[in-house]
Amino acid sequence: MVQSVNGTIVECNTAYGGSRTETALHKQVAQDHGFTAIADVDIMDENGSIQIPVSDKAENLKYDIVGKNYENYDSMLVLSHFKGHAMGGFGGAIKNISIGIGSSQGKTYIHSGGHSETSWDGGTQDEFLESMAEAAQAVHNNKQNDGGIVYISVMNHLSVDCDCDGNPAEPEMNDVGILASYDPVALDQACVDIVYNTDKSESGALIERIESRNGIHTLEHAEKIGLGSRKYNLVNID
Repeated sequence: MVQSVNGTIVECNTAYGGSRTETALHKQVAQDHGFTAIADVDIMDENGSIQIPVSDKAENLKYDIVGKNYENYDSMLVLSHFKGHAMGGFGGAIKNISIGIGSSQGKTYIHSGGHSETSWDGGTQDEFLESMAEAAQAVHNNKQNDGGIVYISVMNHLSVDCDCDGNPAEPEMNDVGILASYDPVALDQACVDIVYNTDKSESGALIERIESRNGIHTLEHAEKIGLGSRKYNLVNID
């Protein structure tokens, strides 16, 4: 896919321990996993961070902090693996453009609910969820006057755990397919709805993960501040 659009794979350093915390090690991980063999890979906060504005409706973040190289791109194609997440309940398009595009410093700022750029502590769970929506809106709005953003979410190997987990739980829900939209809220809502409409023998663990983290609140807040709509029309293009 990245070759078909003549694209660059973009990433930012993490805000927790591991081999993706520092740029040099991060580039090695990208090489080890074969990404550098198929496209250029840009660790966007290699040269530091920049601030981009959040909506005046944001209630937690004063700004969003992304990798400096983010400003080199006019448009983005956001490919997400929809799955559960230990902190957010689920991870999809909104998490990808908030936490994913946030620099290491920006990730910390979001996780703290806007309370700190150096520590995850200080914020409530709902403030963290709301901050993801606010950071996502900052990124989404920032690109609308250029090439915009297309969001694609792949619903396969749906585990309750994120791909960032070194030892994720085995997937219990069968593969669904691929969904796409220009609206990240509608896309995440459609993925969540598919999970809830799947037999509980497959989806039960993922639903419990979403509900135990109040994950739907991310979508509620995203719609409230104008990032997108939770209402959608699901069009099958098979």
